[in-house]
Amino acid sequence: MAANAAAVAPAEIPSTAPPKAGLVLATLIVASAVANLPLAMANVALPSIGASFDASQTQLNLVAVGYSLGLACSVLWLGALGDRYGRKMMLLLGLTLAIPAALIAGFAPTIQILIGARIFGGIAAGMAFPTCLALIAALWGGPARTRSIALWAATGGAINACGPLLSGLILTRFAWGVVFLVVIPVALVALFLVLKNIPAHVKESTEPVDNFGGILSMVLVGTLILGINFAAVPSMRTLVLGLFAVAAAALILFVIRQRRAKNPLYDLKVAARPTFWVAALGGIIVFGSLMGAMFLGQQFMQNVLGYSTVAAGAAILPAAIFMILVAPRSAKLVHARGSRFTLLLSFAAVFIAFVLMLLLWNEGIPYWMVAIAYIFLGIGVGLGGTPSSNSLTASVPVTRVGMASGTADLQRDLGGALMQSIFGALLAMGFAAAMATAIAASPDAAAIPSSDVTALESSYASAETLAVEYPQYSTQITAAAKESFLAGDDYAYMAGLIFVVLGAVLIFLKYPKKDEEGKLEARFHAEDVAAMAAAVPAEA
Repeated sequence: MAANAAAVAPAEIPSTAPPKAGLVLATLIVASAVANLPLAMANVALPSIGASFDASQTQLNLVAVGYSLGLACSVLWLGALGDRYGRKMMLLLGLTLAIPAALIAGFAPTIQILIGARIFGGIAAGMAFPTCLALIAALWGGPARTRSIALWAATGGAINACGPLLSGLILTRFAWGVVFLVVIPVALVALFLVLKNIPAHVKESTEPVDNFGGILSMVLVGTLILGINFAAVPSMRTLVLGLFAVAAAALILFVIRQRRAKNPLYDLKVAARPTFWVAALGGIIVFGSLMGAMFLGQQFMQNVLGYSTVAAGAAILPAAIFMILVAPRSAKLVHARGSRFTLLLSFAAVFIAFVLMLLLWNEGIPYWMVAIAYIFLGIGVGLGGTPSSNSLTASVPVTRVGMASGTADLQRDLGGALMQSIFGALLAMGFAAAMATAIAASPDAAAIPSSDVTALESSYASAETLAVEYPQYSTQITAAAKESFLAGDDYAYMAGLIFVVLGAVLIFLKYPKKDEEGKLEARFHAEDVAAMAAAVPAEA
């Protein structure tokens, strides 16, 4: 069987699409928007949220990353549940729960409740988002699937990138809570379209779900992300060590469970295929770079450059535009040159973006220096989305596309959560260290109360609050806060460069070249068709 499968040329994989394919794909894009919009919309509102709650930088990091955290925790388990019990049902449930999650966030009376609402919203999105890609993988086949994934991924990325502009417009007339409410009408439209256009059952699995493995995956991702975020807080070192210990134990138990389970949540044999695990790691870095750069960029433009919320949101548009422009070319490159070449090109563009941010993004820069970095970032994500997602779906049986779609979503969510958490932790530590140095150099250092020192080192928002309380020192406090912010984000951009270089080396060494990739894809497809054909008599 393997020899015959290997002989099948990739071009022989049929190109198939469902009835009313355009309407079905548009429905899935709108449904994905319910999950995509809240990802970055909070970033523009962070300065306002910080001022409203006098929040620390770590708390603001958790507001930004909470949604990705909820998504990353849940996509694997919920994707498998959708495969087993109905993808349409899971999609509808996620879209429905997105509404109360948005309401709680919009009217949150404390920063802690807002963080909790963000995590809840992420879990709701974890029900909806993996199902969308799973349905594309189940309903489309061959080159048509690649094109559909390219359009879906690019549109989703563009919606994510346009979220800050929408937030900025809202903040010109309303309080920050309205930013979280805007997803509600989109969710209502998506519910109507899904009910009308999406089939109830499409090539779903009959295997039982490994629920224990799902719980372990949630514990693993959740404790890891929280540990990274709290690492910047000196008083929480014991908690951080405990969280990392729990994450390590959950990882060991998860691997053991997946090796022994009759129907594992995450088939490690499939995950070991180079077209799967290398593409997954590559996607984590590419999408994480987008989320991390947008997270830092919104604060940089408002805090350091003094942009309004609208200007800061609009500044990201070049990234969204180039994602959409490049995505169709990405699909063509995958077929012409292979996923390896396309992914390496993607990483080169992201690398250039981080270099520009590190070297050019300083106080007083003109907008074109901001735009050029976002253009390269958009090119990188537009190039990387298609090969990473398509490689995952092409590496698994169609009855287990929930695993592929869950991993594809995990790329965005875990990548976003990790990069935002790492960037945020480095920003917080760099800010605190630089501010401590500035305070020590002040001739009035001895006279500054310890409570004010703590506030100054906590976050830019806290420093600005003190600047209002002490107007005679406001110029010095604001200048020190800007310099401290720039010192912190330089550490973050350096970390981004390191991750991009490591990812590019991994892809170059481990991902198969075009001819070998085609043989592997054809073999997986032939084995899938044979397995489905063998299952028909048994079911009959």
